[in-house]
This record gives sequence, C-alpha cells and structure tokens, in this order.
Amino acid sequence: MNDVNDNSAAPFGRNEAGNNGPIIPKSASEALRPEKVPQPPKRSRKAKSQVVIFLNFLMTVVVCLTIAAAGTVYYAMSAYEDKGPLTANTNFIVRSGAGIQEIAGSLERNNIVSDGRVFRFMSEAYLEENDTLKAGEYEIKAGSSMQEIMQLLKSGKSILYSVSLPEGLTVKQMFGRLSNDPVLEGDLPAQMPAEGTLRPDTYKFSRGTKRGNRGADGGGAEGACRSIWDKRDPDLPIGSRDEFVTLASIVEKETGIADERSRVASVFINRLEKGMRLQSDPTIIYGIFGGDGKPADRPILKSDLDKETPYNTYVIKGLPPTPIANPGRAALEAVSNPSRTSDLYFVADGTGGHVFAATLDEHNNNVRRWRKIEAERPPPRKRQSRRPPRNNRAPIRYQACG
Repeated sequence: MNDVNDNSAAPFGRNEAGNNGPIIPKSASEALRPEKVPQPPKRSRKAKSQVVIFLNFLMTVVVCLTIAAAGTVYYAMSAYEDKGPLTANTNFIVRSGAGIQEIAGSLERNNIVSDGRVFRFMSEAYLEENDTLKAGEYEIKAGSSMQEIMQLLKSGKSILYSVSLPEGLTVKQMFGRLSNDPVLEGDLPAQMPAEGTLRPDTYKFSRGTKRGNRGADGGGAEGACRSIWDKRDPDLPIGSRDEFVTLASIVEKETGIADERSRVASVFINRLEKGMRLQSDPTIIYGIFGGDGKPADRPILKSDLDKETPYNTYVIKGLPPTPIANPGRAALEAVSNPSRTSDLYFVADGTGGHVFAATLDEHNNNVRRWRKIEAERPPPRKRQSRRPPRNNRAPIRYQACG
C-alpha cells in the first residue's frame, strides 16, 4: 500500500496561534509552561471617581455603625431587663431633688445595678414626659432588674415610718416626740402653737419628711374641731369653741376608757350648769407643771389642791383659761353631745374604770368601797404618791366634791 499525503484532510490539533491546524510539537518544558491568562477589563473612569469612592466608604461606615448600634441596644435592653446583682434586700435612699444621673451613679456604687449608664439611658427612654423618679427610701428586693427598680422609684412607694402623737399629750410633749424622731428631718417651728390646737394621730411619713409637716401645724385639728362643734347639743353651757376644746381636754385627761367619756363629760356639764367647781385633778397638774407634765416620781400632795394657779379647778370657778392638753376626736364628740345624766361625782372603781354618783352621800359610799378595795391589795414596793394611784390616766376622787 502506498502512503498518500492528502492536504485536503482536516489536520488534528491546534497550532501556536490557536487556530485549527497541524499540531506543532513542543519540548517537555514548553508543554508544561502555562498558557497566558487574559487580562481583566480596565476600570472605567466613572468607577475611579472620588465621589463614588467616598460614597462607598460612607455607606460602609453607616452599615457598621448600624450594626454596632443595634448590638448596643440589644445589650442595653438585655442588661436592663435581666436579673440584677443584689444578693439580699437592701434599702436605697433617693434624696430630694436628685436627678436621674445622680440616682444611676448611686445605684451602681451600691452594687444595686451593674451599669449606671444603662440604667440612666434606658430609664430616660422608658419614662414619659411628666414621669420622675421620686425622693424617698425604698426597699429593693434581691435580684431586682433595672427596669423593676425604675418602676419602684417612679411609683414613689417608699418605706413609710410613723410617729405617734396620742390623745392627751400637751403641745410641748408632742413637739418633744417630733424632735426626737430619728427619721424626720429639719427643725420644728420656733414658736409652738397654742395648747389644744394639735391633732393627735399616728402620722405616716417617708424618709426626708420635714418635722414641721407632721402634725406640728395644727391644721387638721381645727377642721375636725369645727365640724364637731357645729353638731353640738344646743343646750351646752359652753360659750365658745375655745371653751369647748378646753373641756374636751379635761375629759381626755380624766379617762382613757371610750365608754366612759360621754358620762364623764356629763358630770362636768352638770357641775357647770349648777355653778359647782369642776375639781379635776389634771388641772392641778397642768397649773403646776405646765406643758412638761408631772414627773413620774412626783406625787400629788394635798397641799396642791389649794395651790392657786389659773388652772386649778379646785380653786377657780368654771373652766381654765386654755386647754390642758390636745384632745382626740372621741373626747370632742363626748363633750359636744354628752350623756344625759344627773351625775355630779365619780371615783375609781378599782378595775380601771369609774363609778358615778348623783349625790354626795352616794359618792362617799363609793369612795369608802374603793378604799376597802385598795386596803385589800398587797402593798406596792415603792409608793409613788400620797394620793390613791391612777388607772388609765383617770383621777381618783377620794374626797367629797362639793
């Protein structure tokens, strides 16, 4: 067979130009050499603009800041609502006039919140226009979140203390209690109000309350007195509201038993109507000791009965010039509408109350009965008075009242 070279047949492979053509043999090193990679397209002039570059940079910054802000908000919200670091209940004081920045810093310093800045900014976001964190002393529970603390301070539900000003104290004694209270702040008025013008009560207050705002102004007593006076028995032998309070103060000091007040009041009303001296022991004490009150170790002497003071109703006729204490509402009501009796005397019954009498003979029998009860009792270790002892602040009338 003869080999025929047919140039019209399609050659196998490509030449170096990349065209179809005869395969051009290469050396081994040339065969292993990589072919040339095409060059990337050239950037347009528009892509090279400084404005476009700046806008791209700005967009990148905005995206990064948005992501950072979202992360910060998420962290702040989580920290604000998560359980706090307190391991035990504690009291926290918000002083009057303190702003949220000061409160937040104090909370963080006391380890009540983990981050004062988070408390400040998140609370400002939660609080509405007229909302504030109120002054006072608060009990914060262990583990309270920042949000719970904010809600507590916003509510104003602070710890309440109390000071008791019971019925029958003088103005000076009430001022002494207010002055000695360790929680109240500030000074009392330099000038004490008139005797009988303060309202006995148990006053609730939060830390930071001023002493002058807790019963020291007498505003509440005047309103209560006026309303009771307006509903009085029209036949009372009392000419003014001042006399009304004066008699109520005597009734208040005579007995601490609620059921007896109106009857004790009737005894004094009856004696006033008959022109008899009231002969009330508490008026002796006030005439001698004034608003300070009688010392516990100082007995009432027989000579005190004849001591001439403007208040001693064993000496003067009618009522003393002023009240001898601050009466409570019950005493005022007892005087405004006393029991209708013919009683003119009363003496202790030996059980803490009193027994009443309309005549002197009946009264003297009651006195003898009381003395017998006292004689049968074991002698006290220390005699406090040369007169019969008192029960519930009630005076003991062992002499005939005539």
